[in-house]
Amino acid sequence: MANLKYSPVRHDHEAFLAKARGREGFAEAYDALELEYHVAGQLLKARARAGLTQDVVAERMGTTKSAVSRLESAGKHTPSLATLRRYARAVGCDLQIKLVREK
Repeated sequence: MANLKYSPVRHDHEAFLAKARGREGFAEAYDALELEYHVAGQLLKARARAGLTQDVVAERMGTTKSAVSRLESAGKHTPSLATLRRYARAVGCDLQIKLVREK
């Protein structure tokens, strides 16, 4: 079997957004999902800090890897608080939700 090395592709999210915002309708659609993107980003960061794979998180949550994948993708799934709490525990975190007065 060939000896393959994993080489992640660099992704400059800010450059991507700058380019994409030039497309008609992108800014409105992206901004409408801001909270979902933020939550998904927090999930990914917590899992990365814990050094866990989606498989391990799924096992700890008593679910499947595909369910964890759906949780970590913004805009396609709206998880319940109970599911977010189970995910938080699986990656060694507490779930905190706060309401912040609008500016």
